[in-house]
Amino acid sequence: MSVQNDLFGSEVETKGDLFDRFGVPPFSVLDTRQGYWQTGKKQLINKYHLESNNSRIDKTYGCGSYDDFLGKKLKELGTTSIFDPFLCDLLYTRFCPVGGLVFDPFAGGAVRGIIAGKNKINYIGCDIRDDQILENNALLDKTNLEVKPTWICIDSKKYIHKDMYYFVFLCPPYGNLEKYSNLKGDISNMDYSDFILSYQEIIQKTLENLNNNSFSCFVVSNFRNKKGNYNGFVRDTQYIFEDSGCNLYNEFILLNSVGTVRLRVGKQFDATRKCGGVHQNILVFLKGDAKKATEKIKNANKNI
Repeated sequence: MSVQNDLFGSEVETKGDLFDRFGVPPFSVLDTRQGYWQTGKKQLINKYHLESNNSRIDKTYGCGSYDDFLGKKLKELGTTSIFDPFLCDLLYTRFCPVGGLVFDPFAGGAVRGIIAGKNKINYIGCDIRDDQILENNALLDKTNLEVKPTWICIDSKKYIHKDMYYFVFLCPPYGNLEKYSNLKGDISNMDYSDFILSYQEIIQKTLENLNNNSFSCFVVSNFRNKKGNYNGFVRDTQYIFEDSGCNLYNEFILLNSVGTVRLRVGKQFDATRKCGGVHQNILVFLKGDAKKATEKIKNANKNI
């Protein structure tokens, strides 16, 4: 038996065999606050120099949203925000076969590409900003990966898909809350109605090239419109995937550290009853048969 904290911080005993078999128990809640998670994350960051790769939040132009506030606070603290490499590693090992090809239409920083290479998985990521691509390749030069990711500077709507993918991995923009650039075609410049149409076009084109009996993964949260109500981004994403022949198969809740949320939640809740978000949604979609998709992953891993 081993000891962990539950969702409320109390120590609970867990069966060690789940950790031995899966690394992280396959529960629907993933807790990034746990010691083993933080340790694994730091090890990956240090090994692959990921702390030197700025993420989108550090390139945010801002539009008066919470994301703008958070970006400024992170800069004041001298901190960069990157996609969680431990989460990335976990999702690859669970849902993508070794030697397969991943497509990421909203690449941003280098994490998802670097961790794909670490797991001997091929990766193609698209991003509309050439400065981000240059930065990612500069970081790649510091690594010693046998399988190297590829980043392409292009609007994902214009990308011509020539390959079949074994996994589609995306962490898309939160509408226009984070304005990544002023470039034409950057969907973070659009209002929600135009944003969701462009987003739908990108996803549908991508999923046409997803192999049968394969998974795709979407990491994001719902976000609010100017009136303070949720747009329903998670719901709309589910509709888009299902319309493209992929069914929602798993839903994980990713618990994040409270961090800078504590700086604003008291005032905003007192004024509007708007709670502070400390989680993200991870939706895993399935195209085809789950048993065949699982066997494909297991068989590929046996050949490592």
